[in-house]
Amino acid sequence: MDTDQNPGAEHKKTDPPSSASAYLDPNYWNQRFSNEEHYEWFKDYSHFRHLIQAHIKHNCSVLELGCGNSQLCEELYKDGITEITCIDLSSVAVERMKERLLSKGNKEIKVLEADMLDLPFHSECFDVVIEKGTMDVLFVDSGDPWNPQPATVSKVMAMLEGVHRVLKPDGIFISITFGQPHFRRPFFHNPKFTWSVEWSTFGDGFHYFFYILRKGRRSLNGGESTKKIEMPSICLYQEELEGEDYIFRTNID
Repeated sequence: MDTDQNPGAEHKKTDPPSSASAYLDPNYWNQRFSNEEHYEWFKDYSHFRHLIQAHIKHNCSVLELGCGNSQLCEELYKDGITEITCIDLSSVAVERMKERLLSKGNKEIKVLEADMLDLPFHSECFDVVIEKGTMDVLFVDSGDPWNPQPATVSKVMAMLEGVHRVLKPDGIFISITFGQPHFRRPFFHNPKFTWSVEWSTFGDGFHYFFYILRKGRRSLNGGESTKKIEMPSICLYQEELEGEDYIFRTNID
């Protein structure tokens, strides 16, 4: 779904790949980012800004996983969150993001080529880690969603272990995803992690899930409940159920 809110912006529509497995191919992403200026997975910032503002302070250091060509980092910066590091596995995405930010005079946001399964950062160095649709890629071709293939489990756990490691003792992980709580719970509640888990939803038609994982806040009695946080519903407009997000969901959930 094209969620670009600027009708006058140059935007090249990218056709979805013939199969979901293409999302696992780095060549697909390099080719896509070479031809596409901007695309937002799972709605744009305006739809979950109220949730972000409830959890991220202006003085937070933020790491965005899988920035692609999203405008999320720019929107966070406009809202006063200025210590931002973005990473992506695609060298094309990284270079184009750097060019875009510099063309707008933004030299403060850092953009690095890096793998979210092997984060190249010191332990406990970020207040917030955020991902929007990036973890969902790991679930492509994962098999039974109730019992994912071992390779999928290994990759998801590697990602989450890295996130948990780089978060400060009281840091938070924000995951914006199609992944429903009953599928994400086994991963988020793994005994390796000390975070509590809360979630909310946003969007109209499809519901998108907004998870808040707070490091060091896990119940001392070992409880593993996942709490839904009630937030005011903000729906700016209704999107049609078409395009890549729909295809992506049918292959993940």
